[in-house]
Amino acid sequence: MKKLFYFLAPLLLTAGVAFFVNDWLHQFENPGYVLIGIGHWSLETSLVTFSAIQLIVFYVLYLFFRLMGWLFRLPGQIRSRGKNINFNRSQQALIAGLVDSAEGNWERAENVLIKHASHSGAPLIHYLTAAKAAQSRGAFDKRDEYLRKATQEAPDSNIMIGLTHAELSLSGNQFEEALETLTRLHAIDPTHATVLKLLHQTYQHVGDWQGLRKLLPLLNTHKVIMEAEVKQLEIQLFSQLLKQYAERGNLGELKLLWSEIPDYIKNISSVAAIYFAAIINAGMGVEIENELASHLSSDWDQTLVVLFGNIESNDVTKQLELVEKWSYVHQEDAILLTVLGKLAVKCGDISKAESALAKSIAAEPTVQAYRLLGDLLLAQGDSDNAINCYKNGMEMASSEVVSQINARL
Repeated sequence: MKKLFYFLAPLLLTAGVAFFVNDWLHQFENPGYVLIGIGHWSLETSLVTFSAIQLIVFYVLYLFFRLMGWLFRLPGQIRSRGKNINFNRSQQALIAGLVDSAEGNWERAENVLIKHASHSGAPLIHYLTAAKAAQSRGAFDKRDEYLRKATQEAPDSNIMIGLTHAELSLSGNQFEEALETLTRLHAIDPTHATVLKLLHQTYQHVGDWQGLRKLLPLLNTHKVIMEAEVKQLEIQLFSQLLKQYAERGNLGELKLLWSEIPDYIKNISSVAAIYFAAIINAGMGVEIENELASHLSSDWDQTLVVLFGNIESNDVTKQLELVEKWSYVHQEDAILLTVLGKLAVKCGDISKAESALAKSIAAEPTVQAYRLLGDLLLAQGDSDNAINCYKNGMEMASSEVVSQINARL
């Protein structure tokens, strides 16, 4: 409507001006004329008629060229309108796909997203969302196909596509595949926070504690996880590494690792117990006897007390004296009293051993205390009391087994 107004207004204005000019020229005896000669031909007309013809020709030519321009632009406008229609449909399809995906209609979401992905302004989102839908319904081949198409559509979005692939692999328990993807992404961007976080989770799942150890400084430097989480991760990391080295039986590797562990981790009893147990089981407990005793003096732990009692010391008397010293502080500790009785037997101090074991059973009966006291009484010829100790020990052991079975049911 506006374009029609812009066309008609000048036309009407021109016609009005021509009318007034014509009326003004007729006031003169000779209103003027125009003579045009071409070879032997000539054209003579009034000035008003010539002007009117020029105006008519101008507007005819104007309309002609406007029409030609519109015809030339028409194919492009048709294509553009078609693209706009497809784009709008793809946007509606994306919204519908996201809604279906959120509602758990995985296959329908997948179909609508893929159908309109090629016409979308954001095909990457279509393919990634479709990949998640395919994963949710267990179609891993389709998931990988959509991820490949996403890479073809957006080759510069390797990190984003790779992270999606890794997250889906992790949620599908495909840890080796996730590790392969994340290792590639880490090579592209070694400081990417999300890559580092997923990589550390994957290392934990596959039990690659050496890989996690190398990654730990980056996790700390780039604040990928909180400081408290870093401490917990360090404890888990070094505990697992100590267990692995202990299982291999390579004491050289084990001792080297222990020397590299920070002191604040060594001072954690659960970590120290793994190392001390491995050394004692290897028959080299004498090497760590003083270190273990020092640890117990500063941080009491019953597991470490048991390990200390298992050391085949070169000086059992000194070992017994140290345990007696601890017993003055931890008088009601049944485990310590059992160890005291065990070491007293080794030293041949029967009365001290019997007293310690009796106190241990009175404080908290254990199968080991009953067995040691039974052995001691049997060696003294007191078979009745020895049998009674063995009986109590077996009943306790049976009860523990039953309790464990019931807990698993």
